[in-house]
Amino acid sequence: MLHIEKFEDGIELYKALGSDIRVEIIRQLIQSNGMSMNELAGKLGITAGAVTAHIKKLESCGLVSISNETVGHGNQKICSVHIDKILIDVVPSSPTESLFQTEVKIGHYSGYSAYPTCGLSTPTNVIGEVDDPRYFAHPDRFNADILWFTTGYVEYDIPNFIPPAQRITQLTISAEISSEAPGINSNWPSDISFYLNKKLIGMWTSPGDFGDVPGIFTPDWWFPNWNQYGLLKLIVINRHGTFIDGLKISDVSINEFDLTSTSKIKFRFAVEKDAVHPGGFTLFGKTFGNYAQDIKIGINYVPMDKEDE
Repeated sequence: MLHIEKFEDGIELYKALGSDIRVEIIRQLIQSNGMSMNELAGKLGITAGAVTAHIKKLESCGLVSISNETVGHGNQKICSVHIDKILIDVVPSSPTESLFQTEVKIGHYSGYSAYPTCGLSTPTNVIGEVDDPRYFAHPDRFNADILWFTTGYVEYDIPNFIPPAQRITQLTISAEISSEAPGINSNWPSDISFYLNKKLIGMWTSPGDFGDVPGIFTPDWWFPNWNQYGLLKLIVINRHGTFIDGLKISDVSINEFDLTSTSKIKFRFAVEKDAVHPGGFTLFGKTFGNYAQDIKIGINYVPMDKEDE
């Protein structure tokens, strides 16, 4: 997902999407799950040079990525759509609000419950044995950059270092996530629930466990029939409710938690045993998947005497 927080920052994106041929390129790449430059040129009936120019424009905005694929004795460039959603904040946050931002590493969970299939790995090696939940307590788990389980949860302590006498007005969580299938399966729905301080704030159904192509940042040693990448999701809870990628998923609002500068904040990703689609959970860190990030946190806050302005 591409998140444009300031409307004016999206000018180059708007220009890129202001072309019928570039919109058609994106549509063709989605339908074909990636194509070479020559295939695109043939499909669209334009020259390879024209395709290259359009692809460069789309790539510069982060809409399309290019990878090299070995074919016979040579290489060819394969184009694919890089993001699944675009979120644009047309109306910015209130100018009276301040923002604290931080990241939490995948392995720095404060609580967990994991049922096979399950496991976790550092950027260089799998930790212990797969499908053995005991290794979620292994000391090496602090270096983990990917973890997965069928049902259970991982819970994180959110760093709260906002100034004293402040009230939290919005909390944002950004993470790359997917389902967890035995092996890989792009059609493997999973109901992933989100909890704030033990309270369910919403649920999102992941469409699958993706492994059709290697993740952009997934290490070369990683097993080809295991999770390769996920979808970047943005969870927001504010005065109006809880949202994922701008779509409201519940009426639970930040006001229900009365969070201040002294509050402890815990966030949980979970797949419940009684979920309609208990299709597992995978969480990707900086060195796995398609996005070089850990769990990104944003905390908006205002002085307590200005919270109602």
